[in-house]
Amino acid sequence: MSALDWASAGLIAAGVAFFWAGSIGVARLPDVFARLHAVTKADNLALGLTLGGLALQAGDAGTVLRLALVWCLVLGASTVSCFLIASAARGAAQGGRDGS
Repeated sequence: MSALDWASAGLIAAGVAFFWAGSIGVARLPDVFARLHAVTKADNLALGLTLGGLALQAGDAGTVLRLALVWCLVLGASTVSCFLIASAARGAAQGGRDGS
């Protein structure tokens, strides 16, 4: 196994560890806001590490660009969905008022 393979395996293993930590956080944290923090921070980092490990094994620059695009799209989607969930939870906590 080459150094590149070891680096790739290390990044993927670190990504799996962060996915696992984020999943534990979602299951064990007390409220929706703490759970959202766990899932967005840990899972976005985990995906970046996993895709970084895969990018090291990619054969060409096109594949690396597609992996980077996937990560950027997931970052954007998770940001928007986290905001919408947090807004709905805040509105529910305030008795249906939107805070304006």
